[in-house]
Amino acid sequence: MFTENLAETFVELADTLVAGFDSVEFMHLLADRCVATLEVDAAGILLVDHHGELRVLGSSSDRARLLELFELQHRQGPCMECYLTSEPVTVASFTTSPQRWPEFSAVAKDAGFGALHAVPMRLREQTVGALNLFTVEEGALSEPMLRVAQAMADVATIGLLQAQIISHRDLLAGQLQHALQSRVLIEQAKGVLAERLQIDMSTAFETLRRYARSHNYYLSTVAEDVIAGTIDMAELTAVAEARSSARRPRP
Repeated sequence: MFTENLAETFVELADTLVAGFDSVEFMHLLADRCVATLEVDAAGILLVDHHGELRVLGSSSDRARLLELFELQHRQGPCMECYLTSEPVTVASFTTSPQRWPEFSAVAKDAGFGALHAVPMRLREQTVGALNLFTVEEGALSEPMLRVAQAMADVATIGLLQAQIISHRDLLAGQLQHALQSRVLIEQAKGVLAERLQIDMSTAFETLRRYARSHNYYLSTVAEDVIAGTIDMAELTAVAEARSSARRPRP
């Protein structure tokens, strides 16, 4: 099963290289595939913008996203160190004393996580962010799992940079900035959808993703339509209800 998931993961990530792609959706795909393939409970991605500041661009859960936002706000923590040093960082336990990042560790523990593993997203000498893996249980991941995680991060980095972007840093900055602006639109659309359909934020986001995939639209395009009120809300409601039904336990 692991081998099949791994093969499917690299096929999906490699497919993104053949044409223009939605960077935000690509990062969420990477986070989701990490959870499905590796022995982790959540995953998140930090990417650097054109100002050299790290931003949260993808996550598999709101808990992971909020934890990474906390780290960026305090400008210190394992994920940021991973990016700055371009080296993997492992926190095998958030309860072991002493802690290098006591505030971050306390918040991570309160969020229900026991350990974290961060691997750099880099190509040659260029590091663009960090892939962060969270586990509920304490303890380090096995070396084979960490190697797979690094390989996934490497493939994703190639997908972002591509050959022409490596020699044109302005193009890279523009692409990442566009992705970050799209992330703002998506967060706004999640709030609009959650209020209109009376659903939680996670369901709102999955509704946007499913609608975008089923219509072959960019996620950011769907978000713009939701904010502008030009989208078919009846169809979005049906998508949300279908997801809710799929999550209900069978009698």
